[in-house]
Amino acid sequence: MPGTSEGRYIRLEVISGKHLKVPSERIPACIYVSIKIESARCWKSAIGVLSSDESITWRDTANLSLDASPTLSVEIRASFEVDQMLGNGELVGELETSWDMLLDHGDEPFDISFPSVRGVHPSLTLRVTVLHNCDNQDGVLLESIAECQVAQDTDAGHERFATYVTSKKASHLSDAVKHFQLVLNQCPIGHPHQAAALTNLAWTRLEGCTQNDFQDIDSITSLFREALALRPQGHPDHPLSIYHLLKALIWRYRKENFTAVYIQECAQLSCKLLPLCPEGTYLRSIVAGANGVDYVIGQCNNLPIDASDGGIHLCRVVLELCPLGNEHRPKALYKLSRALSTHFEQRGTIDDLAESIQHGREAISLCPVGHSERETYLNNLAYSLQSRFDHQGSSDDLDEAISLYEGALRLRPVGHTFCDFSLDNLGDALHTRFNQRGDVNDIIRSISLRREALTLRPPGNPYRDYTLNNLAGTLQTRYEKLDTSEDLDEAIDLYRDSLQLRPHGHPRRHTGLFNLSSALRSRFTQTRKNEDIEEAIRLCQESLEALPSLHPSRYFSYGWLQQAYLSRYRVQHNSADLSLAVENFRLASQHPTQGLPARIGGAIEWARQAEVYQHDSALEAYQTCLELLDNYLMTRSTIISRREAAAAFRSAQSLPVDAASCAIHGDDLRHAVELVEQGRGQQWSLASRLRTPLEDLQFTSPKLARKLSELSRSLSDAQGSAISTDRVAADRAAIQYRRLTEKWRAAVAEIRNLQGFSRFLLPPPHKDLQAAARHGPVIILIASQHSCSAVIVPTSGEPHHVGFSRVTLTHLEKLKNDFTREIRHASFMRPEETRKELQVLLRTVWDEIMLPIVIVLQRDLRVKSGSRIWLCPTATFTSIPLHAAHPFRTKADGRRELCLEDVYICSYTPTLSALIRSRQMMKKRVTPSFVAIGQSSPGGGQGEALLTVDSELELVRKLVPATANPTTLSGDDATRAGALNVLQRNTWVHLACHGKQDREQPYYSCFAMRDRPLTLLDIMEKDIPHAEFAFLSACHTAVGDEKTPDEVIHLAAGLQFSGFKSVIGTLWVVDDAVAKHVVEAFYKNMVKGLEDGDEMDCTKAAWALNRATCAVKTKVPLEQRMVFIHIGV
Repeated sequence: MPGTSEGRYIRLEVISGKHLKVPSERIPACIYVSIKIESARCWKSAIGVLSSDESITWRDTANLSLDASPTLSVEIRASFEVDQMLGNGELVGELETSWDMLLDHGDEPFDISFPSVRGVHPSLTLRVTVLHNCDNQDGVLLESIAECQVAQDTDAGHERFATYVTSKKASHLSDAVKHFQLVLNQCPIGHPHQAAALTNLAWTRLEGCTQNDFQDIDSITSLFREALALRPQGHPDHPLSIYHLLKALIWRYRKENFTAVYIQECAQLSCKLLPLCPEGTYLRSIVAGANGVDYVIGQCNNLPIDASDGGIHLCRVVLELCPLGNEHRPKALYKLSRALSTHFEQRGTIDDLAESIQHGREAISLCPVGHSERETYLNNLAYSLQSRFDHQGSSDDLDEAISLYEGALRLRPVGHTFCDFSLDNLGDALHTRFNQRGDVNDIIRSISLRREALTLRPPGNPYRDYTLNNLAGTLQTRYEKLDTSEDLDEAIDLYRDSLQLRPHGHPRRHTGLFNLSSALRSRFTQTRKNEDIEEAIRLCQESLEALPSLHPSRYFSYGWLQQAYLSRYRVQHNSADLSLAVENFRLASQHPTQGLPARIGGAIEWARQAEVYQHDSALEAYQTCLELLDNYLMTRSTIISRREAAAAFRSAQSLPVDAASCAIHGDDLRHAVELVEQGRGQQWSLASRLRTPLEDLQFTSPKLARKLSELSRSLSDAQGSAISTDRVAADRAAIQYRRLTEKWRAAVAEIRNLQGFSRFLLPPPHKDLQAAARHGPVIILIASQHSCSAVIVPTSGEPHHVGFSRVTLTHLEKLKNDFTREIRHASFMRPEETRKELQVLLRTVWDEIMLPIVIVLQRDLRVKSGSRIWLCPTATFTSIPLHAAHPFRTKADGRRELCLEDVYICSYTPTLSALIRSRQMMKKRVTPSFVAIGQSSPGGGQGEALLTVDSELELVRKLVPATANPTTLSGDDATRAGALNVLQRNTWVHLACHGKQDREQPYYSCFAMRDRPLTLLDIMEKDIPHAEFAFLSACHTAVGDEKTPDEVIHLAAGLQFSGFKSVIGTLWVVDDAVAKHVVEAFYKNMVKGLEDGDEMDCTKAAWALNRATCAVKTKVPLEQRMVFIHIGV
C-alpha cells in the first residue's frame, strides 16, 4: 500500500452475505459480522435476519484505525437470540486477512470467501474506503469488548455442539451439555439470559435424543416450555421459542407411536407461529417446510374423524394453516366438513350442517375432474345435503345430493374399494325422494342398488349390518306405499339379521331396534298377532334406553313407540295405550335436537289422531304445530323460501282453522281467536316482527331498543327476497341469516325479562286482539274440515259463535268453484244482461253464511245499521265474495230484501294484528300528498294497451282536492323504479294499470310498468310508515294463492304491510271501460262534504266504496261492482 498508514482510517462496509449455513444446523435468530484485531473483537455489525436462500443484506459500516495492526480477522457469527445475545453466538466462518489485501480492490465492492460449512463456502460482499480526515468515527471501537464468564461458557458450548454435529462423537455432545448446564446454573429465575440458557441446553439435549444419545424427552420439552413462558407474545424471540417446542413435539410424536395429543399441540403451535414468520425468511422456509408445518398438516389430516368440540377446533386450526393454494387445503376442508356433519348428528345444531356443506363445496371446487379424492368429497357433500334435507325439507338439497351421489358412483365402479358405500348412499337418497314425491322408479332403483350393495358386503364385512338394515327399510316402504305383502316379511327377516350384527353396546343398535319395531307394528296391523306388537313396543323401549337424552334419534324411537301404542289401541281399545301414544307424540314434537320438519310432521299427526279419537290433547297438539311451524319459517333466510317451506307442509295448510274449530268445539272462543290469528298470515307476522315500533321499549331501556332495532335492520337486509342460483352464496347467506336470527332471539329474550315486556313479540292474547274491533266487530270465518262457522269479535265483551248448520268444507269448495266459473262466464255477457247464476250464488252466501251473522250482530250485539264491520275470512272463505252477499228477493209488500251492503259497511282484514297495526300507525300522520300512477302501454310483453288509463288518471286528478297536492306519473315515466319512488314519497296513491296474479309464486304478482314489472317483493321491501291510502285499479290485486290461502299473499296485502292503512283492491279481472265509473263515484264520495282546506280521510274509504257501488248499479254490471273490496282501517 503506497504511503504511510499512520493516523489513517478506513471505512469498512459490510454489504451482504450468502451461503450462510450454520455448522450446528440450528436455526439462527440472526447473523452478524465482527472484526477482531490482535485477537480482540473491536466491532460488530448490526444483526441481520437470514433469508430463505441463506443470504443477508446488511449495508453496515465501521470506521477502523490502520494504526493498531496490519492484520485483522473477519468473523461471521450466528446468534440464537434477537433480544439480548448470550455470548458471541456460533461461529459460521472466520478469515484472517490484511488491510493491504482489502484495500487492493479500490472503492469497488468485492467478495471474500470463508472455509466450507456443510458443503458450501460462506461469503461476504465488502467495500473498503480510505478516510484521510476521519471526523465521523461512528462505529469505531478502540477498546476490545469484554467477555463475561457466562458468555465464555456459552461460546464454548456452541463450539462443542457444532463439533458434535460434524463428528457425531458423544463426548463432544456431553461437553456441550456440561457447558450449557453450567450457564443455566449461573442464570437463576429472573436472570435476563435464563430463557437463552434454557433453550441452548434443551436444544443440545434434543439433538442427543434424535441420535439416541439421550432419552429424557420429558425434561427437554419442559425446558422449551419454560423458555417459551419467559418469551411471551411480543417478545422478539417468541417465534423461535415456539419453533423449538414445535420441533421437540414433532420428534416426540414420531418417537412415541404417533400419539395424537402431540401432533394436536403441534397444530396449535403452528397456527400461532406461521403468522410470526415473515415470508422470505429462513425461519419461514423451515417452519413451513416438509419437517415443519407441512408435516403437521399431513399428520393431522390423517387422524380419525373427531366430532368433539376439541376435534372440530383442531380441524379449524389445520384449515387455517392451509390458505388458498396449499395442496393440503382440500383434505383439511373435507376433514372439517366431516367432523361438523358428525357433530350435527350428535347435537342437532343446524349451523354445523350448513358450515359442513360450505366447506364440502369448496373442497370439491379445489378438486377438478381426475383428482384422486374427488369421489370422496362428492360423497361427503351429498351426505351433508341429504342430512339438511332431512332436517329442513328443501327439495333442492335432496336433488343435489342425488346428483352428487350419482357422480361419486361413476367414479367408484364395481371393484372400487368404496363402490358398496356409493350404492348404499344413492339407494338411501332415492328412497328418501320416493317418500317425498312418490315416483315408483325411485323406490325400484333404490331396492336394486341396495341388493347390489349387499352382494358386495358378504358375511364378515363390517358394514353388512348397514345394508341389511337399509334394504329392509326400502322394502318396508314399498310395502306400505304399494301394498306388496311379500316385501314386509323379507324386511323383517333382514332387520333381524342386521340386529344380530349389532349386539349390546354397538353404536348403531338403536336404529336396528326401532326399525324392526316399525316393521313388526306394520305386520300387527295386518295379522293382529299380539306377539308382534308386544315385541315392537319392547324394542322401541330398549332403543330409548340405549340413547342419551339429547340424541337426535330419540325422536324416531318416540315416533315408532307412539305408532305401536296407537296400533294396539285401535285393536284392543285400552285407553292407557292412547295416553301412552299421546305422551310419545308430545316427547317427539318437543325433542330439541331433531329437525323442525320432522317434529312439525309428528305434531300434525298428533293433532290428527287426537281429533280422530277425541283426545283432550288436541288443542295442545295444534298449539305445538303452530309454534314449531313459526320457528321453522323463521329459519328460512329468504321470503320466497319461507312461503315454499309453508307450502311444502300440505297438511299444515288447514292448521289454523282446524285448531280454531277444535277450540270452538271445546267452547273456548277466546282461544279459537288466538289460534286462528297465530296460524294465519305467518309470512306477514314474521316480516312485521322486524318492523315493530319500539317507543315503549325506548322509554324503558334505550340500549336494548337500539340493539333490537339494529339487529332487526340487519336481519331484514340479510333475509333477501329471492332464492340465489349460486348454492355456495346461498349457503353462506343462510349461515349469516341464522347467526343474526340467534342474536335477534337472544335480544328478544332479554327484553322479555323486563317488567311489562313478558309477552313482547309473542302471539297476542285475546284481550289485545280485541283492539281490532274498536271501531266495529270483526267476523272471523272459519272453514275447517271439522266444521264451518264464524266467530264474532265484538267491540267489548266475549266473542260470539255463529254456526253454519248446512255448510261444510265440501260445500264451500263447490261454491268457490261455481263463483270462479260464473265470474268468467259473466265477462262474456253484455252489461245489461242479468247475471242470474251469479245472483243464485250470492243468495246462497247470504242465506247460509252472512244472514246468520247479521242476525247475531243485530239481535245479540245490537250493532246498528250503517255501522262498519270487518270480515276476516280463512281458507276457502278467502275465495268467496262475502261482502256482496245478497238475497235478490222481494218481500210480500213489494219491497226488496236488504243485502249486506245495505245493512253494514264491509271491510276486510288479513288478520286482526294487521288491522291493529294499521290503526297504531295512523297516529303518525304527515302532510298529505297524492300521486296517480298509470301505465297504459306496458313493455316487455306484460299486456295489451289499456285505452282508458290516461282518462282515468285525469279524472282522478280533477276530483282530488288541492290539499292533497296531486301529481301524476304515467307513460315513459311510469317505470318500476319511478313507481317505487313515488310510492315511498306520497301518502295517497291511485294505481291504474295491468295487475297480474302469479298463482305459482304469489310474491311475483305484479303491476305492469313501462320497463318491467313492479312485483309484490319490490313493494314488501319498502317501509313507508307515513303512507295512508291506495286505490288499486288493476286486476287480481286482492286475491291470494291456492296453496297457502291463509297466508293472504297478494298485492293489496303487500301495500298494507309496507305502510298503507287503507287499500282498495280487486278480486278478479277488472274491465277498465266500466271501472272508471266506480272510480269516479268513489272519489266523489271521498271528497263529499269537504270544505276548502280540508284534507281527505282514509278511514272514509270503506264508506265511499259502499256508496260508489250502490250509485253505479245501472252503469256497471254486477261482477264489476263486486270486484272491488276495501282492506284496512
